[in-house]
Amino acid sequence: MMKERARRSNNTQLFLYMAWLVSVVATLGSLYFSEIRGFIPCELCWYQRILMYPLALILGIGTFQNDASVKRFILPMAIIGWCISLFHYLEQKVPGFAALKPCVNGVPCSAEYINWLGFITIPFLALSAFSLIIVFMLLIKKTKKD
Repeated sequence: MMKERARRSNNTQLFLYMAWLVSVVATLGSLYFSEIRGFIPCELCWYQRILMYPLALILGIGTFQNDASVKRFILPMAIIGWCISLFHYLEQKVPGFAALKPCVNGVPCSAEYINWLGFITIPFLALSAFSLIIVFMLLIKKTKKD
């Protein structure tokens, strides 16, 4: 019984740490693209940032305190960010999809600053980060049920 609790605690700590690492890399990546490469974020990029940046802080606190209860805050934010990232990616990659929400001013949301391998764009990177964070949070929940 004691070994089982220790294993769960270790798994929880690992999943928290991995989610935190993903959020830090995503945060630093977005800052790199805007501050170093000079890419101006569009409106949907700002919404994704608004949801990603606090994840790095909250997950950092949760990781270093080994507090799995942060998933109550992380999961809803990550799911909303995932939805925004998916919508943004579809605006870029699906013809005619961008017409659903035209940009009022500034950088158009359908603009692609990067296009690696024909499908990797900045919203795709954000979508991947939010996906990984969601998976790690769900794995924490699953280990508690064992």
